[in-house]
Amino acid sequence: MNFALRIPDYYKEEIEILKGDVSINQFIVNALAEKIASLKTLDYLEERAKRASIEDMFEIMNKVPDVEPESRDKI
Repeated sequence: MNFALRIPDYYKEEIEILKGDVSINQFIVNALAEKIASLKTLDYLEERAKRASIEDMFEIMNKVPDVEPESRDKI
């Protein structure tokens, strides 16, 4: 599938700086893939959150050992 794409000059300049050794086309395809993945992840997390319950959270938290944190984990 081909698209005619108009990119504002300020984006084109940034892409030229950031793209490294890949083509502008590949840079844009990768950017689209990342955006799609992040939106799908957000949808997935929102769907999972709808199924969550306080009871389940407490059940999970009750399985955590009641011990002092290691020194590297202390604030």
